[in-house]
Amino acid sequence: MKVVALIAAYNEEQYIGKTLEAVSSVELVDEILVINDGSTDGTQAVVEEYVQLAPGRFGILSLSTNSGKGSALRQGVNAVQGDIYLFLDADLGSTACYARDLLEPVLSSEADMTIARFSEGQSLGGERMGFGLVRRLAALGVRLLTGTRVQSPLSGQRAVKAEVLQRVGGLAQGFGVEVSLTIGALYHGFTLREVPVPMKHRAYGRSIKGFLHRGRQLIHVVKALMYCWRRGWHG
Repeated sequence: MKVVALIAAYNEEQYIGKTLEAVSSVELVDEILVINDGSTDGTQAVVEEYVQLAPGRFGILSLSTNSGKGSALRQGVNAVQGDIYLFLDADLGSTACYARDLLEPVLSSEADMTIARFSEGQSLGGERMGFGLVRRLAALGVRLLTGTRVQSPLSGQRAVKAEVLQRVGGLAQGFGVEVSLTIGALYHGFTLREVPVPMKHRAYGRSIKGFLHRGRQLIHVVKALMYCWRRGWHG
């Protein structure tokens, strides 16, 4: 089975190199595609160095403007055919190596999709995380629509079979992509497993920038829940 890692990156010059190094160490991954989502920093140049070193292993899909996480991943899925897709955030750094823990249950058909459940202290730089409001709202929405309790509905680190994506009809827009994928997979009877992993990523903290980020995330999650309701993905 072909495993394709998809990494949507927007202005991730600081972390993308270490993330690619870590993902490339996972022998289960056959191809790594970075979707450069309209970055204005040096993300493109960093990724191109890896593509030049190993063009068969690394690839880059460059978008002229920032389209948002969901759209970027959807274009990545359309660009590369795989049996299993591994979705990873660009800011995982060296902890992206734990992606192998997400792949193994899917490759062995113990699950159709795995979701990374981060341990405590998930910030790469030790910064404080948010208050968890958006996560709790997303978890409540998943439970009300599907009857299933999910602890990490917003986790962007996932391994998913291609047939799951085909059945749910692709990926939603923006930061609501994970919530809609979770609800759609559960509604259509696929098996999900949350996997504890010691991954870490950048924290936006409780600064103005952090609040703005979570505000956008909240809006996208609400829209994703409404999208799932309109599609009839509920009991």
